[in-house]
Amino acid sequence: MLVTRREALVGFAALGCTASALAKETVLIEPFQIPWDPDMVADLDRRLGATRWPDAVTTDWSYGMEEGFLAKLTAYWERDYAWSDRRAKLNRLPHFRATIDGFGVHFLHFRGYGRNAIPLLLMNGWPSSFVEYQRLAPLLAEGEPPFDIVIPTYPGFGFTDRPTRPYQVEPADLYAKLMTALGHDRFMVSGTDIGTGVATRLALDYPDRVLGVHISAVSHKPASAGEPPPTAAELAYMAADVVWDRDEGGYQAIQTSRPQTLAFGLADSPTGLASWIVDKFRAWSDCRGDVLSVFPAETLVDNLMVYWTTNTIASSNRYYYEAVHHRPRLRPETYVRPPTAIAIWPRDVALPPREMAERLYNVRRYTVFPRGGHCPAWEAPELYADDLRQFAISIAA
Repeated sequence: MLVTRREALVGFAALGCTASALAKETVLIEPFQIPWDPDMVADLDRRLGATRWPDAVTTDWSYGMEEGFLAKLTAYWERDYAWSDRRAKLNRLPHFRATIDGFGVHFLHFRGYGRNAIPLLLMNGWPSSFVEYQRLAPLLAEGEPPFDIVIPTYPGFGFTDRPTRPYQVEPADLYAKLMTALGHDRFMVSGTDIGTGVATRLALDYPDRVLGVHISAVSHKPASAGEPPPTAAELAYMAADVVWDRDEGGYQAIQTSRPQTLAFGLADSPTGLASWIVDKFRAWSDCRGDVLSVFPAETLVDNLMVYWTTNTIASSNRYYYEAVHHRPRLRPETYVRPPTAIAIWPRDVALPPREMAERLYNVRRYTVFPRGGHCPAWEAPELYADDLRQFAISIAA
């Protein structure tokens, strides 16, 4: 079964169908703090210092991660980065853990200023984390209209529980129950990458609860009878997709086919983990090849620490496998009825044309931004916040 990056990247294969109904709503919510583990820190420093470096035939990025850059980044991680200080800063964020029918879900909850704050479920992609939202969330909470922002962590990512069997839980079901427990019967959803897929599933499975959908990627569903053929823009996008899969899609090929084979090396080597993840931040961001011009080294390492301290790189990568092998496929008749805004970031991995989006979504807004990439919440937070706010105003009018 062939799957394009649009489908595997955002997990769209599950749209319109969930794993199993979580029938009884039993949700316990408690404050959470990132724990301190001195043994983990000592072991991490040892592993970083004992890196065995491979050979290379180039000194640029044409073959992938460039050794000189990675050597400097990991030296910073080992010698200058202080997890104790960074952990203290990250713990000032509003962390919580919800136990939903026995499954633990980590989330941040930035409460909106004002009585009429709009509930917003905000979801990142892979290989990002809540670290990405430190710039965007305050802008959304304090603006007009304000948002009450919930940023959940996916199953198998970071401080959310790791599934113990294939496709154990469906994020859309967990998050619908989480929003109910927080007192939000209706809410907006916004997501990038995997978050786009979860936002779409929420809109399909809970259409009466979703006020609006704000996303940055689009899936290609099977054509229905009598549907117009692809436009020139759609054909150009599909052609570009083939080139992207050839030049950039190697990570996806292994994560959708043999994620556990990859897992042992990434779980064992922090240098390997940094290479696998940071390469994507450079390739997918609007940085023109200089990733540190957009993401400070401490921010890159903060994100790495979310994966390293929780040992969740393997379980996060399995999300791709399950999107292909366990989730049902889109159907020709599938259609997202809640109002939808498409946000196109020029340096993102996918730039779908509006007509492709309109085959699946009730598109009310389509915006191509002047800058930004795969992590717009960090790269262009003002643009992201303004677009979300304008969309919310438009659908409330």
